[in-house]
Amino acid sequence: MTAAEGVNQSAPREAIAQAVREDILAGRLAPGDRLREADLAERFGVSRVPIREALSQLQSEGFVTLVRYRGATVSATSGEAALELLQIRRGLEVLAAQLAAERAGGDVADELSRVVELGRSATLNHAHDELPPLILRFHSLVAEAAGNHQLRIMLSQVLSRVSWIFDQRLESRTGTSWSDHAAIAQAILSGSPVQAGYLMGEHIARDEALLAELDHG
Repeated sequence: MTAAEGVNQSAPREAIAQAVREDILAGRLAPGDRLREADLAERFGVSRVPIREALSQLQSEGFVTLVRYRGATVSATSGEAALELLQIRRGLEVLAAQLAAERAGGDVADELSRVVELGRSATLNHAHDELPPLILRFHSLVAEAAGNHQLRIMLSQVLSRVSWIFDQRLESRTGTSWSDHAAIAQAILSGSPVQAGYLMGEHIARDEALLAELDHG
């Protein structure tokens, strides 16, 4: 089934926004690409009204830029905006790691351990192209392990944008050692909230430093 075929006609805005968001995250739509209402309406088989609503939603999420009389384009994230987003991510993820450790990983403890092992194997085998989805999966699991539904929703949005930002700047995100993730997981699974929060904060601070180096290097 294509993204267009999967649009729910009773609530098309959300489905259209999700399909376009996925195209952006997957690199099928690049920063600066035009998003013409007429083309999208034809693709999804809807009027322009839900298209405008979807583009407005994507603008609020930072994926799309709307300019009066010029229409919509895929956003290009500035270095300053990216660092601001990482600062937000740090606060949310430190909290998520602490809550996850209080629950010792909760229902996803086994899956968290499995992802850590997959990442360790990929690192040892120099399979760096396998790491980006594992990194995203790891952080998504920490958010799930926290057991806070609203926190998980906020982190899902932030993590998608952070992954997209790094993909714009790196062919393969290898700047941060996988050992960071393994140490965070160990602190969570051993039920050490203070350590888990500290390690997560240090891990994301390294991402911030890497991004700053890329933007000024």
